[in-house]
Amino acid sequence: MSNTKIGLGLAALGRPDYINVRSNISTDKSVGTFKKNAFKVLDKSYELGIRDFDVAPSYGLGEEFLLEWNNTRHYKDVNLSTKFGYTYVANWEIGFEGKHEVKEHSLSKLNEQWEISKALLPKLKIYQIHSATLDSGVLNNIDVLSRLNELKQEHGLKIGITSSGTEQVKIIKEASKVNFNGEDLFDSYQATFNIFEQSCFAILQQLLSKDKTIIIKEALANGRVFTNSQFKNYNVIYNYLETLATKYKVGIDAIALRFVFDHLEPTLILSGASNTEHLKQNLNALNFKLLPEEITNLKGFAVLPKHYWLERSNLAWN
Repeated sequence: MSNTKIGLGLAALGRPDYINVRSNISTDKSVGTFKKNAFKVLDKSYELGIRDFDVAPSYGLGEEFLLEWNNTRHYKDVNLSTKFGYTYVANWEIGFEGKHEVKEHSLSKLNEQWEISKALLPKLKIYQIHSATLDSGVLNNIDVLSRLNELKQEHGLKIGITSSGTEQVKIIKEASKVNFNGEDLFDSYQATFNIFEQSCFAILQQLLSKDKTIIIKEALANGRVFTNSQFKNYNVIYNYLETLATKYKVGIDAIALRFVFDHLEPTLILSGASNTEHLKQNLNALNFKLLPEEITNLKGFAVLPKHYWLERSNLAWN
């Protein structure tokens, strides 16, 4: 079996609206209800063996929830990761119109968000640039990069990037060139990889061979792996996923996660579960292994990055 682990990402646990194809199981989107649910999912995650938890300041109150959970549970063996670069601006307004988060990769934003995120120390193990892009110039910003290197040296952190969009491969390649005193700055790469979006495979494999930490997000393609009449172009894929799910007696989510396990074998795959039932279903991916021909068939369902990201950009916040 793969050495890949499953971690928990808090993107859907810390804010009332999120880009996803998901049903609104509960109409109560109060802060209190969300906090109670977040703690329930975090507790169940730990109980089921998850030790890696990923958050960001832009995940609404996610970082605050994780900090309080961490401080009240006192576990010795958890690994936390967070990011800088995006600010949550929807202020818990349900159905907020406009951008829910604003990107800023400046030194001042790094220092501002670090002052809050550092409370996660010493359990904080990875500190990342949130959605690094070529346009923002962050990978050429010597002030930001030097400050990240300072934090790395001072706190023993792994420094990472997360990537999204059609230029993921270019962004990862650029980041891999950054070094200080002959040592790579970036030790961790969090990328989007799933049945539909496989463009990063070669570069991520290369980084894995160099012992870099590879974290996969959006392995369920924001819910698009589930049969949905909105995406009739995926009907052949949906039928095949249903066949595999029936064969292995698991949900489609477990098939999609297992594909990433068996094809890429990253360090960590993040579950984006928003409740304990989805979490348990995700973890079924640990209990079986796909056959080589099944992996080959699933590899064949990749779409062009430009199509994937255009489709993602049209998903509604809900």
